[in-house]
Amino acid sequence: MRVLLLGSGGREHALAVALAADPAVTGLVAAPGNPGIGELATLWTDVTITDPGAVAALAVELAADLVVVGPEAPLVAGVADAVRAKGIACFGPGAAAARLEGSKAFAKEVMAAAGVPTARSRTCTDRAGVVAALAKFGAPYVVKDDGLAAGKGVVVTPDRAAALAHAARCRTVVVEEFLAGPEVSLFAMCDGHTAVPLLPAQDFKRVGDGDTGPNTGGMGAYAPLPWAPPELVDRVMAGVVRPTLDELARRGTPYAGVLYVGLALTADGPKVVEFNCRFGDPEAQVELALLATPLAGLLYAAATGDLAGQPPLTWRDGAAVTVVLAAAGYPGAPRSGDVITGADRPGMLHAGTARRSDGALVSAGGRVLSCTATGADLAGARQAAYGLVGQVGLAGSQHRTDIAAAAVRGEVRVPVRR
Repeated sequence: MRVLLLGSGGREHALAVALAADPAVTGLVAAPGNPGIGELATLWTDVTITDPGAVAALAVELAADLVVVGPEAPLVAGVADAVRAKGIACFGPGAAAARLEGSKAFAKEVMAAAGVPTARSRTCTDRAGVVAALAKFGAPYVVKDDGLAAGKGVVVTPDRAAALAHAARCRTVVVEEFLAGPEVSLFAMCDGHTAVPLLPAQDFKRVGDGDTGPNTGGMGAYAPLPWAPPELVDRVMAGVVRPTLDELARRGTPYAGVLYVGLALTADGPKVVEFNCRFGDPEAQVELALLATPLAGLLYAAATGDLAGQPPLTWRDGAAVTVVLAAAGYPGAPRSGDVITGADRPGMLHAGTARRSDGALVSAGGRVLSCTATGADLAGARQAAYGLVGQVGLAGSQHRTDIAAAAVRGEVRVPVRR
């Protein structure tokens, strides 16, 4: 199978690792890729991955059997539609279904129609509407940019002025009530009809230890979740994933790809915080590190409507933890161009890296590396992941020191209604 992988981040490096390990993959091209992906795949940098026509033409030129779209922007732009129009299988939803991530307001509309539990919300286009919504829902205030914002369009704050300032920077926002409870990420592989869940994972959005500082695209993650209710996956599949897919199919926009469901486990049960139309990053790193089922066949089955014909997924024993190493200044104005050493070990997944003309590996983005490791249990995986972090040299780098720590200590609690 010849595979074209779109993207250049840590999520795509994790996908490339799994695809390159699949014996069914006879050729792997990544566009544009990064230095880490370049160790596994041929890099194709002369294409704009948000240009549907250009990507479709490249897929034809490469005689690709499968196109895997990693980031959200190409999906919202309609790349999957253009590739499918050429008769080539594509893993990722079409533009109409990808609006689940492309528009927070649209996602809320779909959830309301499907009866999916989520936070109460209002969509606002002016300051007066935002002021009224903040007063209605109270603090902590949750304000979300309606459009794509690379995982950084959400502000959760007790500060009303900060909430208003964030809203003022956006054209349309969704203001919603705060959902109390631990957050969980659940991925579901979808082919338009059938949905198959992956393991629940938990990521860490805030930049600082103890969930302090601004939101980021994610500073680390772990799986599985020893504290999660045993019925969680079945409940979310029945109450969230399948009703959402049914509603999209009813609208004539069936969903094929991976559906990311971000949840808060509240005292009233799981409620949706957000949908994404691609693998979450950094959760993808831990999920793919534990997935034993060959990835290419699974993605191809989702792309071609054949998930129901696949055997059950298999998973490696143990746990996985990833810790993100970010550049100085992240998430505000990350510094680039700093030399990186020690990133050539297994488990070092590249995100914001580049090769200098002299061959040196340098930082080229906010989240630079995801240090990913597995272990016999969560404590062992955590120790191994932080061991990788300690091997990296990057001036001014920052990382959280508490990824998975509360879970290891048995301190994560799901609230219950009293």
